[in-house]
Amino acid sequence: MSFGQGGPFDGPGGSFSSTPDWDALAEESEAQSRRKRWMWIGGGALATVAVAGIVAAAVMAGGDSPGGNPTAAPTSSGQAAAPDDKPSFPDVSVPPPPNPQDYISDPKKDTAPLTPATLFPQKTMVVGEHSYPRTSTASTKDCTAGAQGALVSSLSHNGCKQLLRATYAKGGVAVTIGIAVFDSPAKATKVMNENRTNLMPLPGGGVPSDFCQGHKCRMATNATGRYAYFTIAGYLNGKDVTTSETKARQIARDGGSYAFTQITQRGKDQAAKAAERQLAEARKKAGRSS
Repeated sequence: MSFGQGGPFDGPGGSFSSTPDWDALAEESEAQSRRKRWMWIGGGALATVAVAGIVAAAVMAGGDSPGGNPTAAPTSSGQAAAPDDKPSFPDVSVPPPPNPQDYISDPKKDTAPLTPATLFPQKTMVVGEHSYPRTSTASTKDCTAGAQGALVSSLSHNGCKQLLRATYAKGGVAVTIGIAVFDSPAKATKVMNENRTNLMPLPGGGVPSDFCQGHKCRMATNATGRYAYFTIAGYLNGKDVTTSETKARQIARDGGSYAFTQITQRGKDQAAKAAERQLAEARKKAGRSS
């Protein structure tokens, strides 16, 4: 038996041929070429996926990195747009509201008009559920003209600047309220502590000229700020006020409460106007600085 050169071995029991099978060789070569092309295509696809994953990871890392701006949109040049600056507002520093008590304690601040019309503006004194029509008013810079007895010297020695009075009456009783103005709270407090309550009653408008003259009446004094205030209350028919009666005592208490309220309101009104001026000035200053 002899071996041919270059012929394939077909296996046991096979036969040998010295002539190559060119069709089979061509098919094998084509198959190998196809396998190589598919390997290149598959490798390219994997490479593309890998690159895409790297880019996505880089974008995510850029958004999470310190100082990154995940919300900034890319511009046409590929750079992230800077966020708009936040609007700035001028700093309006408003001072604390003025204290109303300061405006009834300091003559330099207490500059509102001081007349019966401004201090006793209502035609009726209303205190709680009680109301009393006003019958007359008066004002004098000679405080001694509206006082009697020991109160004359008390007002004079402590430098009373003005005395304003008003009388209210209802149901057979009346009260005269007197408000004395001083340069300082200390002087007003001193007059209160001296407890000389002899205010001169103010008749008129149905209140007789002998009201609280020659018979017993209820008198009291108090002070707030640079103001001392007084009340004298009694019966219009000349009846004496006793410790057990209630009508004169009630109108006397209401008169004192009303006087305090009117003085306090004077301070509140002036403080409110001062606050409005301060706010306007602060806004104006903020407008210049903005």
